Amino acid sequence: MAGADDDKDAPDSEAPEPMRILGYVEDVTLMPEGVVLKAKMDTGATTSSLNALNKETFERDGKEWIAFDIIDPDDEDNRIRLEREITRHVRIIRHSGDHQRRPVVEVGLCMGDVYRKEEVSLIDRTALSYQLLVGRNHMAGAILLDSRDKFLQAPDCNLD
Repeated sequence: MAGADDDKDAPDSEAPEPMRILGYVEDVTLMPEGVVLKAKMDTGATTSSLNALNKETFERDGKEWIAFDIIDPDDEDNRIRLEREITRHVRIIRHSGDHQRRPVVEVGLCMGDVYRKEEVSLIDRTALSYQLLVGRNHMAGAILLDSRDKFLQAPDCNLD
């Protein structure tokens, strides 16, 4: 019969990183551009989505890329142009039952001192309160949410 002391001779494994506590809304930095957006942290969403206006697909080095604009967080009349390689397309079923095909790109996000590069779907979010929605795939294993509060940790990722 195995007892609690059976693991005493097992090699020490590295302790997991401590979880960071963030609010349900946080400032998040898009990397590598360094643009800081107010983002809704949403455990109810599996994946993340980013506002994308004036989308244009093109080919670069034999791969499909997309250029798109986000609203400048410092001047809502300005746009910031971003480009990313499309990693795939995803079909989203809306609450209304309609289907929507969205391009998916990799985006590095700095949330507090947590940096993660994950897939983000691109969609026009101008009618919504936040240009960026961070889903649980981006937060898994690193971030816990305090649903009572917001802006608990400013983005501070050292990528050197």
